[in-house]
Parts: sequence; structure tokens; C-alpha cells
Amino acid sequence: MSEPRRATTAFILVTVMLDMLALGVIIPVLPSLIIEFNGGSLTGASWWGWVFATMFAAIQFFFAPVLGALSDRYGRRPVILLSSFGLSLDYLLIALAPNLWWMLVGRAIAGFCSASISVPSAYIADVTPPEKRAEAFGRIGAAFGVGFILGPLVGGQAGAVDPRLPFWIAGALTLANFCYGLFVLPESLPAERRARFEWLKANPIGSALLIRQYPMVWALIAVSALSYLAHDSLPHMFVFYAKARFGWSAEMVGWGLVAVGAASVVVQAGAIGPIVKALGVQRALFFGIVMGLAAFALYGFAWAPWVVFLAIGVGAFWGVWNAAAQSILSTTVAPTEQGRLQGALASMRAACEVLTPSIFYSAFAFGIGIDARWAGAPMLVSALLLALAFPFALQATRGARAATASPASA
Repeated sequence: MSEPRRATTAFILVTVMLDMLALGVIIPVLPSLIIEFNGGSLTGASWWGWVFATMFAAIQFFFAPVLGALSDRYGRRPVILLSSFGLSLDYLLIALAPNLWWMLVGRAIAGFCSASISVPSAYIADVTPPEKRAEAFGRIGAAFGVGFILGPLVGGQAGAVDPRLPFWIAGALTLANFCYGLFVLPESLPAERRARFEWLKANPIGSALLIRQYPMVWALIAVSALSYLAHDSLPHMFVFYAKARFGWSAEMVGWGLVAVGAASVVVQAGAIGPIVKALGVQRALFFGIVMGLAAFALYGFAWAPWVVFLAIGVGAFWGVWNAAAQSILSTTVAPTEQGRLQGALASMRAACEVLTPSIFYSAFAFGIGIDARWAGAPMLVSALLLALAFPFALQATRGARAATASPASA
């Protein structure tokens, strides 16, 4: 990879990291602000929290394909920059919001503008040779993880000073990132590789039609959907699980979450390239799924706290599946459809976020209704979801081998 291309990739990774840092900064204080605006009622605040999360995911579901299609038509640069600018407006609006309704408007803006993973992923596909894409996508995952580890730490400290200060910090970071990118971010998609923008294709149904053209893509989307569903048992339930199963304090839970993020970053940043080189991208996909399934089984049946940390270590290698799947997907669809592909993935991810709270909270309630030793029921559901992903992974890798063997598909 040439030096200018290395610099471009570095900027994209910093963009993803800053976007996730800005998002993570507000996590410790957003619930407190909702409670404050709701007159201190925890019941009412929990309902508003559900409204915020569901609305954000629903807007992303419908608009992520639009942003992806726009990046295929007008280039990645303007969409990435407008996304950063829109997110800065969201955070600044929430910092100034006089009531919950204005906060809701701010989160709606974020849902419309959030392209912090999908379009940068298309950018990486544009500038990275196919044989190096798995490693590059792993670095995006690492940047995501670094931002999400640092964000809550910064937000917690700033929120202790003033509950609105984290929003000012998040807004300043994303606005600074927009200004920096305005001067240094080159376009990655040349004019001759761009596609027409069509509203009939720039929506979840249009994304489904794109997927339908490629049976292998459909199978990998199914793997991704099941994996995204499985993933959400940790962010939703880890706090409840650790307290119910082992009586962990808030401090211990915090260290556990930091360990999850740190282990993931180490693997994503340094191990994915060698693993994919040693196994090949198709076997690496299965390796990642097996590691995830094993980790969730360890969480679910953990009989001692040290088993949880073993699960964290094993689970760090689960991220290999995503880098492998992204690599296969990006080499399957046409260069003019990379944005639509990433928009379809982001839309599907948002749909999963709408479903997962009901799935995992119900599993947790069912488990502890039997006995506290079954507090890991949500993680066992995740293990089952990953087991269901195996047949689709087999179909996808068969298709990848056939495509590699066919000169017409090259």
C-alpha cells in the first residue's frame, strides 16, 4: 500500500474512533439527563430510554441504505463529512436541550446522519486490495473498540463535573473531525465507478433486492444478522448477568467491560491479519464463529468468575468472523455497489437492535426465574444463534469457492 493510501486509511480509522469516542462519551450521562427531565421517575425514564433507543435504530434502518447509495453516487467524501457535521449538531443540540422532546430531535438527527461505520467501510473497500481487506476491516473494528472504551471513561469523568459537559465534548470532537476532514480527506470513488442514485434502491427493500442478486451475499447477510443478534446479549445484559450470577460491584462490572473492549481491540488490531493469512478468509470465517459460540457457552455456564474472564479472552477472537465476512462481501459485489452493500448491513444491524432488548431481557427473566445460576440464559441464546449461523456460512463459503474458480466472476 502506498504512503498516501496509508495516510488515507489512517484518517478513516481516526474518523471511526472519534465518532465512537463521541458516542461513548454520552453513555454514562444520557440516562441521568432523561431521569432529570422526567421528574426523577425511573419508570417513566426507562420508557423514554426505550423510545430513544428504538427511534434511533428505526431511523438508521430506513436511512442507512440512503447514505450508502448516496456515497455510491456522489462519492464517500461528502457523505462522511456531512455525517460528521450532522452528528456534531446532534450533540450540541442535546447539550442545549431544554426538555426531552428537544433531546429526541437531537437523537433523530444522529439517526439520519450516522454513517460512521458503513460509508468508511465502503471507503476502505475502495482503497484496499482484496487480499488485504480482512486485515483492514479488522482495523476498523479496533478503531471502533478504542473509541468505545475511551468514550465512557471520558464521559463519566466529565459528567461528574456537569451532566451536559460530555455532550459539549462529543460535539466539539465531531465538529473538529469534520473540519480536519474538510482539508485532508481525498475522494476514494472515481467518477467512472459511480452509480446512479435511485430511490427505489436506496431503502431496505432495495437493499434486499441487491442481496437477492448474489446468493452468496444473501447467505453472508444471514450470518451477519444472526451474529449481530448474538452480540447484543453482552451490552444489554452483562451488568445484570454479573450482578445476579456473581454479585459483582459496579466497579468490577466496569473492569469486566473494559477487559471485553481491550481484548477485542488487541485481536482486531494485531491478530486478524496473521489469522486470515494462516487460515484463508473462508476458514477464518468459521474460526470466528466457533470462538464466539465457545465464548457465549462459557458465559452461560460460568461456574466461577475466572470463567467469565476466560470467556472474554476467547470471545475476543470472535471478531475474526466480521473481518472475514466483510472481505468476502466486498469482493463479491461491484465497486459501484459498495456503498449500498454497507448501507444494507447497517440497516440490518439497526433492525437487530430493535429486536434484541425483547429477546435478551426475556431470556434473563426466564433464567433467573428458575435460579440465579441461570442468569447466563441470554448468553446461551447467543450461542444458539451462532450455531444457527453455520449452515449459512457453509453456503456462503461454497459460493465463494465457486466464484473464485469461475473466470467469468473475476
